[in-house]
Amino acid sequence: MAIENPFDQKIGFKFTNKIKSVRALKNHILARDMAFGSRQLSSGIVLLDDDGKSDGIRPRWCQVYAVGPEQKDVEVGQWILVEHGRWTRGVKVDIDNAEFTLRRIDGDAVMLVSDELPPDDTVSTAVDGNAQQRIDWSQQ
Repeated sequence: MAIENPFDQKIGFKFTNKIKSVRALKNHILARDMAFGSRQLSSGIVLLDDDGKSDGIRPRWCQVYAVGPEQKDVEVGQWILVEHGRWTRGVKVDIDNAEFTLRRIDGDAVMLVSDELPPDDTVSTAVDGNAQQRIDWSQQ
């Protein structure tokens, strides 16, 4: 009988860790609610899920859950825009019957800080090297 691997490349471990609390050490930042999946721009345009594609290489917004005692740049509850890939794989946790995914954020990769969730209008300029060259029709 084969045992299913509890680790998934995209979401991390598939099980939820029931814990009472968690705290960040040193100058680390723990964040939740990272923006993955489809999203709607402030103009109303809906962008489909781009995670795992070259178009998905872009900064992402997340909410600060905990900060270490040496972290002076951000506070718990603020929203931060983080450079692409400067976070750890997610760990699903259940704290006080609230289930969410926590990630450790690289403090040097925080680009912007906001007290409210701003609209996510970030768009990637990454180009797949194997794709055909894009034609800029405005130059024709």
